Amino acid sequence: MNESNFNRRDFLKSACIGVGALSLSGCGDEIRRDADGEPIKNFGNENGLPSIDVLIIGSGGAGLRAAVAVRKKHPSLGVVVVNKGMPSRNATCMAEGGINGVIDFEHGDSHKLHAYDTVKGSDFLGDQDVIAKFVEKATEAIHELDYAGMPFSRKDGGDVAARFAGGAKFERCNYAADKTGHAMMHACLDEAISSGVKFLLDHYLLDLSTDGDTCEGVVLLNIRTGDVVPILAKAVVLASGGYTRLFFNRTSTPFNATGDGIAAALRAGLAFKDPEMLQFHPTGVRNGGALITEAARGLGGKLINNKGERFMSRYSKKMELAPRDIVSRSIETEIREGRGFGEGMGSYVLLDVTHLGEEKIMGGLPQIRHVAMLFENMDLVKEPVKIRPTAHYSMGGIDVVKFDDMSTEMPGLYAAGETSCASIHGANRLGGNSLTDAAVTGKLAGEGAGDYAASRAAFGSGKRASELAQKWQLRIKEIVSGSGEPNELYSLREEFGRQNWDNMGIFRTGEKLEALNETLKQIQARHAEMKIANPNLAFNTALIDYLELGNLILLARCACVGALNRKESRGAHTREDYPKRDDVNFLKHTLVRLNGDEPTISYKDVVITEFPVEERKY
Repeated sequence: MNESNFNRRDFLKSACIGVGALSLSGCGDEIRRDADGEPIKNFGNENGLPSIDVLIIGSGGAGLRAAVAVRKKHPSLGVVVVNKGMPSRNATCMAEGGINGVIDFEHGDSHKLHAYDTVKGSDFLGDQDVIAKFVEKATEAIHELDYAGMPFSRKDGGDVAARFAGGAKFERCNYAADKTGHAMMHACLDEAISSGVKFLLDHYLLDLSTDGDTCEGVVLLNIRTGDVVPILAKAVVLASGGYTRLFFNRTSTPFNATGDGIAAALRAGLAFKDPEMLQFHPTGVRNGGALITEAARGLGGKLINNKGERFMSRYSKKMELAPRDIVSRSIETEIREGRGFGEGMGSYVLLDVTHLGEEKIMGGLPQIRHVAMLFENMDLVKEPVKIRPTAHYSMGGIDVVKFDDMSTEMPGLYAAGETSCASIHGANRLGGNSLTDAAVTGKLAGEGAGDYAASRAAFGSGKRASELAQKWQLRIKEIVSGSGEPNELYSLREEFGRQNWDNMGIFRTGEKLEALNETLKQIQARHAEMKIANPNLAFNTALIDYLELGNLILLARCACVGALNRKESRGAHTREDYPKRDDVNFLKHTLVRLNGDEPTISYKDVVITEFPVEERKY
């Protein structure tokens, strides 16, 4: 491409499929050309329905890496990425601290040490066979992103710069200032567009469609028009993000990450693995929970209580660089025992980086300086910032049965990133491993989906997809009857978030979880009877809010049941009534499926290979 003639807006526009052509009657055959000028097939018309070889739900790092992987390995396949909004609206671009992967092997670090840190960080709930493969793929991912043009920060010699992240023995968290996810997402987006990937924007996932036991495609809602659109695909990759938005009032998760892919998989009969394992990041800003990156502590940030003490010395030898679950519990303990500032939900401690100096802060932490000024009106160059833990990451997700291709138990369906659970993170994810997860699992899922699609001669019948679409059309017409109270939905959403935070937050008890379980059933029933006051289907954001809340309620019920039945404390799951880890009864994964509308539980053994289970000390 001639750089002097490059216009990114036109470049992106050329990648977006015209949504107006999509309807229940199909969209016909459309031939476009990829970045090399070769014709590729986008949407075809099979059995009277729009069809595509590989359909990817979600345009974050995992979805984009999956899309590129399909095109690189199978350039003749058509690939379409579906997103609720613009492709750059995702959780990946909000990740700040860095991306883990060993690229410096000359100073004592190794894949084995990265694997051990990840296993120990997971509180031994991570599957060790998967983790061993993950850390090797992590190194490949860093080099691939570097080669793709990701603007990493650099050492004096030009190598990618790295720093410490919580729970790590070596500096293996590679970074681009404190905007690593933003840099990664845009590098991946540019590579996807130039690879011939096409984007279908303003479309919302309603459900998966199956032909027998095989995934035949999806049913989408066209947000622009309100039309319900069934689409056939030879392979589908779910990469729609996690579900910590269920703590609606206090989370760093973007508003559009509402667990839609996981909820659709549950309704299709798949297992939701380890739903109770929800991570709280230690340092969200006091107001609302927007993220202050772990890199601030990696560079030497100090946590201070109302007595002026650097209190982490009471809880861990690694101080502020202990794993996230330990630091989060420590902060909340300081607040509960009266050593925090403020009261109630406004309570906080301080994160102090002033000693680093303006040059180091502006060079390595410019984004969080902006966040602190935006949300707290505080300049962290001059003063400590007010912080409190915030709901941040979902260790649980769709059960992946084979890490090598990120396949699920349903043929034709793949999962990647935070939507998936390949058991890399177990009960607690290490800082820096999330972007690595997106890059690694995204590529594996894309290659797996591409191989599967290339092996299939025909699409599904489309009968189930058409039936689902018709049911959704009737249901949506019922929801937007125009008879509802305008604020009822949002009041329910606020109540939902508060109940989850109070009863399934950092500290849990059986009594609280029992009460929450009943409350969530009532909230789900109220939601099911609710109507939307606006009957206009075009860009009906209240309808989207309603559908998203329904998915979050379903996932919260699964998480609550998993937490209630896990009678131990492990990683991010802290039961005050069962404070010890119980390896005899709970060294196993929770699997939740739906029996009708009710979550039911089974368990699956954790895979132990190289590292014996031991007491987790930092």
